[in-house]
Amino acid sequence: MKVAIVLGSDSDIKIAEKSIEVLNRLGLEFDINIISAHRTPERAREFAMTAREKNFGVIIAIAGKSAALAGVLAAHTRVPVIGVPVKSDDLGGMDALLSTAQMPPGVPVACVAIDGGANAAWLAARILALSDEKLAEKLESEAANMALKVENKNNEIKQRYNK
Repeated sequence: MKVAIVLGSDSDIKIAEKSIEVLNRLGLEFDINIISAHRTPERAREFAMTAREKNFGVIIAIAGKSAALAGVLAAHTRVPVIGVPVKSDDLGGMDALLSTAQMPPGVPVACVAIDGGANAAWLAARILALSDEKLAEKLESEAANMALKVENKNNEIKQRYNK
């Protein structure tokens, strides 16, 4: 299965690049599109309704301001949707965060932090790893590497400051 990355606007590409970096690191196939919930609502509906048959196991929806994209996609598919609210100049992304997180019962959207493109990809990988043992092993290896980096930093700081 692959991951769909859907941007509400081309201004969201910097956040998408954070997702792409993680997906590439894990060797996951993805497809990226710009689809506006407000300007191309029929395209959003069609994309969501055909997501499963296009072999998407997870959709990452990246949008700012009213951030309706994740909810619109989730309303038209049973494929898990992860919303990434994007920071804006006017409200700092809180508008997008609340729009993404406050979904009605029965239309769930997982929501990561404002500008959390990397964590959206990590969460997508965890979802896909439920049915992919090789991916699950990669995630375990990545977690071990992250822990090792923390231990190395801990040893460095101890050597520097503990006398």
